[in-house]
Amino acid sequence: MKLETNIRPISYIKTHAAEMLQQINDTHSPIVITQNGLAKGVLLDTGTYQEMIDAIGILKLLAQGEHDVEAGATVSHEDAISQALRAIGQR
Repeated sequence: MKLETNIRPISYIKTHAAEMLQQINDTHSPIVITQNGLAKGVLLDTGTYQEMIDAIGILKLLAQGEHDVEAGATVSHEDAISQALRAIGQR
């Protein structure tokens, strides 16, 4: 994905909105939107956006897990299973 080939001024987006939406949905490549020569936003298809949000969520969980390990806030596998079973009313 080369962002430099997908840079458009806001005025172009305004006059070619349907074409730009078709492009991002076909290619799944973002379009950088500029205003007064500066990058101000990014146009993405909804599928790509959802994938990014999901990936960020997973990365946050991993980071929290690493933080917990560093802080010593862990339990053994057996204890985790026991706690989970008690939480759902088994045992």
